[in-house]
Amino acid sequence: MSTTLYHNPRCSKSRETLKLLHEHGIQPKIVEYLKEPLNVAMLQNIQSALGCAFIEMIRTQEPLFKDLQLENAAEDDLRCAVVDNPALLQRPILVKDHRAAIGRPPENVLSIL
Repeated sequence: MSTTLYHNPRCSKSRETLKLLHEHGIQPKIVEYLKEPLNVAMLQNIQSALGCAFIEMIRTQEPLFKDLQLENAAEDDLRCAVVDNPALLQRPILVKDHRAAIGRPPENVLSIL
């Protein structure tokens, strides 16, 4: 069984989620998505595991979101925007097998363990 945390070590919620996982004896594979950007297929797989609209995976309050005028963008355009600007991705995201959860709040990830 595979457990992967899409993580930004500079983000407090991401650090709290990793700490919570360690407290539960989980040692996930860490993907620092700002250093290892995701491609469209990976984003589609995460979206499928989350079972949500892609806009729910985006940090819509980021100034970059508004700068890029993504408010009414199609999902394919949003995915491309995240590939090109990984800071737009909501964080952290835990994927375990074929399920996923966004760690906002960090306790959300416990629902898929």
